[in-house]
Amino acid sequence: MWRQRKRERLRPLDEAAAYARCHGERDDNVRLVKLPPRRARYESVLRSGETIRLDFEQRLETRDPEPST
Repeated sequence: MWRQRKRERLRPLDEAAAYARCHGERDDNVRLVKLPPRRARYESVLRSGETIRLDFEQRLETRDPEPST
């Protein structure tokens, strides 16, 4: 039976190191851009979705339990 060798965990790469590893050195055409966090656009849809989920959970709780086989 073969034993698998444990791999040593490599340190996590930051974005610049990962880019350099995949694409080589970065030139002037590539730059990192920080974007602001997205805002919730449709609050009414999010609220109605949560209502639907809660109603579904209540319906599941009121069902008869499935017979065990």
